[in-house]
Order: sequence, then C-alpha cells, then structure tokens
Amino acid sequence: MDIVLEVADTFIFDSLYATLLPASASSFTANATFSSVKEEPTGFATPHATWQYEPSTKYFSVQPSQSAYMSQWPRDDWKRQLLTLYLITWLFGVVVYFVFATASYYLVFDKATFNHPRYLKNQVRLEMKQANIAFPIMAIFTAPWFLAEVRGYSKLYDTTAEGPGTWYNYLQFPLFVFFTDFCVYWIHRGLHHKSVYKTLHKPHHKWIMPTPFASHAFHPMDGYAQGLPYHIFPFIFPLQKFAYVVLFMFVNIWTVLIHDGEYAHNSPIINGAACHTMHHLYFNYNYGQFTTLWDRLGGSYRKPNDELFQKELKMCQNEWKKQAEAVDKMVVEVEGKDDRNYLPDEPKKVR
Repeated sequence: MDIVLEVADTFIFDSLYATLLPASASSFTANATFSSVKEEPTGFATPHATWQYEPSTKYFSVQPSQSAYMSQWPRDDWKRQLLTLYLITWLFGVVVYFVFATASYYLVFDKATFNHPRYLKNQVRLEMKQANIAFPIMAIFTAPWFLAEVRGYSKLYDTTAEGPGTWYNYLQFPLFVFFTDFCVYWIHRGLHHKSVYKTLHKPHHKWIMPTPFASHAFHPMDGYAQGLPYHIFPFIFPLQKFAYVVLFMFVNIWTVLIHDGEYAHNSPIINGAACHTMHHLYFNYNYGQFTTLWDRLGGSYRKPNDELFQKELKMCQNEWKKQAEAVDKMVVEVEGKDDRNYLPDEPKKVR
C-alpha cells in the first residue's frame, strides 16, 4: 500500500496538506536543487524536517513537488498516513465499486431479473445506499491494517531479491486464493449463525435476486469481517507489493462478478455467480468466495440449478415460482418473518 500512498501523496495529498496545514514561516530554510535538463540551480524554501524522499519501490519513482515539504505534517507522520489511508480506502473503494458494478450492470446483468417475484422495490437505489453507508465505516477499521503495512510491519516485499525467490512470485497467487478462500468460508459461515445473522449479515441477504450493486451492499462490520483475510495474509506470508495491489483489485472485482447474475459456466470448482445465486436464494449453502472446495468439505455445497444455464428456462415464470416458494420457506426458517418490500406482481419495465 506504500506505493499507492506515494502516488496519492504526490498528485493529491501533498498539495492538500500544504494548503490546510502549512508549515510556519520560521521553520523554513533555503534549499537549492538542480534542473535535470539545464543543471541550473533552482532555489526554494522548505521547512526543517527529518523526512527525506525515498521511493517506495525500486521499479519506479514519483519525484515529489515542493508542496511535499510545505506542511506541518510530513509524509512520514503516522497520523497523516492514517488519515490519508482512510481517505484512499474509502474513496478508492467507492470508485472501484461504481466503475465495475456500473459496467457489469449495463454490459452483463440481465434486466429481465426486474420481473422476478422476489426483486425488491427500488432495489438498485437501496443497494447503492447500503454500500455507501458501509464504505466509510469499513475504512475506519481497514486503514490501520494499511498503516501497519506502510510502516513496515508486514511481509510485503518489493524486488524478487527481497522475497523468497523467483518461484514464489508465481506461488503467492494460488496461496493467496487458497488461504483467503478458506478464511472467508468460515467467517461467512459464522455470520450465518443465529446469534449474529440478523444483526450483521441479514442486510446483505436483503437482496434475494441481487444486481451487481449488491456486491458491496452489506453491514459495515460484515464487509470488514469478510475482508480480514485479505489484510491478514501479508502479515503471515510474503507478498510482492504490486501483486498485493493487483489482488486487492481482483477481490473487489470478483465480488461484483459473483453478483452479476450471468451464469457463464457450470464449473464444479469455481464459486461463480451461479453458486452465489444459490446462496442468496437458499441461504445456508455455498459460503465460499472463489472455489467450492471448502463448501464440499464442510457439507454446505449446493449445485446450481440446471435451469440457470438454459436461457429459455433461466427466466421462466415456473422456475421463478419455485425459487420464490423456496425463498419464502428459508426466510421463515432463518429470519422468522419477511420484512422485505417486493415489487407488485404485475410485469415491470425492463430498464
């Protein structure tokens, strides 16, 4: 995360902090730098500070501007780092959510889902609202993990020479998937325990027939709990810095994909959109994130209905009726009563 922090500081936060928290005039001293083109001295004033720029990676550097030295809060101040990481976590999460959920909604999601008897009134708007409530709160608890990484407490590494070896550059990806899939399975399954389900996990199960915007529409502590394995991993296992950023993006995109309702494959291994639809319809099955491995071992795997992979049957009224009856039964069993506000029974317009 130090790479992301460096780039964000250079292009956004250096100027922001220099404006909002400028260094006092008495703390400035004259400095001289040299132009890389003409080698002529260019003077400017910077405050006395212990912070000196060091690139976060050996693969590239983003030279800071004068404003990097013009704030009371230098870049290495932990309070500034924590605040910046909080804002990055919150706002970056919002951007990724809306970009990929919107793309999936318009390019992949089947709008015929609006006619499903268990599709909610104003559902997309409600999904967006819940997600936007969750993001800033989740960021409060997530930012300290990023701060610990930035300050060197994790096992993140930069170059291959600093890591276990070239072989690990490839092994880290399946290891990450294996570890996080195992942890998410048990966390997710735990969230279905009757002692916490109604408080923490029910908000996400409000969406019986989710749209891509349901991907991050959950209780903040539900989302944080299921995200913990991704943050814990680099404190237990080595992980290359760029791989970490890529995997963090992948996790968020994958979360959108398994809510898009496009059943592209009927894989017995991958926990894709079809498997996750079974989870939203029948509650106590398919807790996994990436694979069906732990559901199979834990006895909670439910094979997706064959009808989901047949276009003419996927949106069939008879199939929807069976799903609705099964959902109603599970809602009574798990929640006691159904307080959702469904759309009227008459056909809805496809937007």
